[in-house]
Amino acid sequence: MYAARRLEQYRHIDLETQVAEADGHRLVQMLFDGAIERVQAAKAALEAGNLARKGELVGKALTILGGLRETLDFKAGGELAENLDFLYEYMQRTLLKAHAENRLEGFEEVLKLLRPLAEAWRSIPESARRAFGQGAAT
Repeated sequence: MYAARRLEQYRHIDLETQVAEADGHRLVQMLFDGAIERVQAAKAALEAGNLARKGELVGKALTILGGLRETLDFKAGGELAENLDFLYEYMQRTLLKAHAENRLEGFEEVLKLLRPLAEAWRSIPESARRAFGQGAAT
């Protein structure tokens, strides 16, 4: 019990350190990674019949998707930012429905949408990041 609590404290401190040292691009990457991890874990919790844990994880994933929506710069990003906003909103609605109906397909659909976005974000060259001031998603 004590070791588990200490490990969780260490993870929390490690995450706080990563966030404090991250630039805007890295923070968005962390949001993508966190959303993917939470959706995968929620799906696994549903498969295991742990509905309380599933609900907790869905709530965290929804919060992260909301965070991704908040990073959008509609002025600089224009149509792309609008499309991403609609996509993130769709993912939130899909997760809520999958959660309410205990449907694995909804979790899988969100993962199929999130993974390529995360990979595309991760593949942005350093030079392009600098050109846009290392800001958040457009």
